[in-house]
Formats: sequence, structure tokens, C-alpha cells
Amino acid sequence: MHKIIPFILVSFLLGCNTSTKNEQQLQDRIDKLDKKLADAYKPGFGEFMSSIQTHHTKLWFAGQAQNWKLCNFEVHEMMEAFGNILKYEQEREESQRISMINPALDSINAAILQKDPVRFRNNYVLLTNTCNSCHQAVQFEFNVVKIPDMQPFSNQEFQVRTK
Repeated sequence: MHKIIPFILVSFLLGCNTSTKNEQQLQDRIDKLDKKLADAYKPGFGEFMSSIQTHHTKLWFAGQAQNWKLCNFEVHEMMEAFGNILKYEQEREESQRISMINPALDSINAAILQKDPVRFRNNYVLLTNTCNSCHQAVQFEFNVVKIPDMQPFSNQEFQVRTK
């Protein structure tokens, strides 16, 4: 019995040392992954806004052509980009105001679903004005959005194609 007690005690101490070593290895791995995650690329606020500006422009020309499928696509791309701002840029003060765009997006989305060109135009103006109101609220009033007057995408057809 006296020989078993030292063996149990040594085994216990070795087990504790292994546990501490495993914990340190796990912590080192977590630290390494945290650093990788911190260094991973994520789009900045400006990249999201540039994407939204592109979709805003395409939405206008699709609406003028009454290409409702393309309008639906573009408005949902905008919604996705705004969602990504909330997901990836939540620490920004500007992100706290982003939800003010939702009623305007919902209104233009309803016009698209109804395929109503007059309502589309009115709600596009509302969307554009809401963008500018948000810019003013977050001290980016120098960034003024307007209804496009020239189609910048020479590599995209906005007219509905007939079969």
C-alpha cells in the first residue's frame, strides 16, 4: 500500500503538469487565431457606401426601363450592403443611424413589386433624399447623392430583353 501512494501522487502531479501544458497550447492557438482574425480583410465603411452608390445608380436606370426584375435585384443588393454595414461596421457612429434608410427602401421595394413607374420615381426621390438626410445627420453633408442624369455603365443593358 505504501508503494501505491507515491505512484498515485506522482501520476497526479504529472497529470496536472500535462493539463497546464495543454491549456497553454490551447491559449497560444486562440491567440494566434485572434491575430489572424484581426488581420483579416473586411470592407470599410466607404467600400460599402460605394457599393450602395453603384446599386442606387443601377436601380434608377433599371426603373426608368421598367426592368422590375433588375430593380428587385438592385434594391436587395442595397439592403444586403446596409445589413453588412451593421454587421461589420457596428462600432461606427454612422452605423447607429443607418436604420433611417429602411422606410425608404421598403417604399421603393413596394413600388417595384407593384411595377408602378410613377410610384417608383416618387420613392426613388424619397430614397435619395433619405440618403442625404443621413449624410447630414452624421456630418457627411459634403457627400450629396442625386438622381443620376447619365448612365455610367456602358457594359450593362437596362432594357428588358424580349425572348
